[in-house]
Amino acid sequence: MSLPTYPQRGFTLLEVMLVLLLMGLMVGTITLTGFGNSAQDRLQKQAQRLQVVLNMASDHAILNQQQLGLRVEPEKNRYFFMVLDEDQRWRRISTDSQVLREHQLPEEFAMELQLTDLPWQEDDSLFSQEVFDEELSVSDAETQIGNDQQKPLPPPQIWLLSSGDLTPFSLLLSYEPTFSSDSPVYFRLQGQAFPPVTLKGPMDTAAPL
Repeated sequence: MSLPTYPQRGFTLLEVMLVLLLMGLMVGTITLTGFGNSAQDRLQKQAQRLQVVLNMASDHAILNQQQLGLRVEPEKNRYFFMVLDEDQRWRRISTDSQVLREHQLPEEFAMELQLTDLPWQEDDSLFSQEVFDEELSVSDAETQIGNDQQKPLPPPQIWLLSSGDLTPFSLLLSYEPTFSSDSPVYFRLQGQAFPPVTLKGPMDTAAPL
């Protein structure tokens, strides 16, 4: 069964708005470069980028009635967006937009994700990792068993739902130099039950929630 074609009109408008916002951030970064492109400036740019992309992705989920998610992989220093398809399976979002594709943080920075509340996980099996893995293992049994490239991706930790709901979370972006006289610096992205995602920083300590 082929997947349905989702409307792209609202998404195109959001992409245009997002590009304009990101261009503004780039202009600000270029301006700062003349006075010294510090690690704090670079980390702030990364934090602001993710804040803007998350808020715009939430708008996209509402306008297009899609269930989106953000998969954060601190051990690989990367994140990427996913979409729940008609078979209730999470897959990477297919788009020509560079901003919604996988994004890798520079090696000098690190991420730490904390999920503060997941109330619907207790009642809704839609996002259950166990059910997710079981369904995929059965459907894949008749195709390419043991093929690593066919293994399903883990579901996203942060969900941006068509209802406007957002997974409460805290994502810490940090710069902790080991062989440098620079001071550590931190930025914290905070998400409540609904957007917008807020940004706190720069901070000189990884302040607790």
